[in-house]
Amino acid sequence: MSKNPLAAKVAAPYARALYDFSVENNLMHQITADFQNLEVFLEQASELTEYLNNPLIAKTQKQEVLEKTLKSQLNSETFKFLNVLVSRDRINLLSAVITSYLDLVYDAASIKMIEVSTAFPFTNLQKNTLIKKLKELTNAREIRLVITVDSSLIGGFMIKTNSRVIDFTVKNQLQQLAKHLDSVLEI
Repeated sequence: MSKNPLAAKVAAPYARALYDFSVENNLMHQITADFQNLEVFLEQASELTEYLNNPLIAKTQKQEVLEKTLKSQLNSETFKFLNVLVSRDRINLLSAVITSYLDLVYDAASIKMIEVSTAFPFTNLQKNTLIKKLKELTNAREIRLVITVDSSLIGGFMIKTNSRVIDFTVKNQLQQLAKHLDSVLEI
């Protein structure tokens, strides 16, 4: 779920090409695992992301850094793909490509990506109960939750999937109550 719609649009053909390649060459599991790990790694290594996104740094330097930091961790085909992104000056789209690729994989595998914002972290029991209920509601084989803790919600949680938002937060209920009171008091 890319933050930048333009980046997502430019990244989509790269993700589709890699997806098709991974299916044809029976590498989908390895590349998917690489991208899942890379997604987490890039979130934690913001300096590397900034370095790769810097247009003033030469392609050769970026390739050297990738070779030193990631080559031993990734499948050779995944690493070759990263080099293609560098050589085409598209490495700045890596996060968007990863998101787009994983969306293709999840769609093919009937895995739904669902974002959940909550005021407090879920316990394992709560998380498993929510996943079970979401599987029933969406008819998905698997559910992948992306959980964000946001204390401004006061309590409850909000579910986002595709274009739907289901808001069970105390903040939302208070806002609705305030609107209702405003309309009643205006009469």
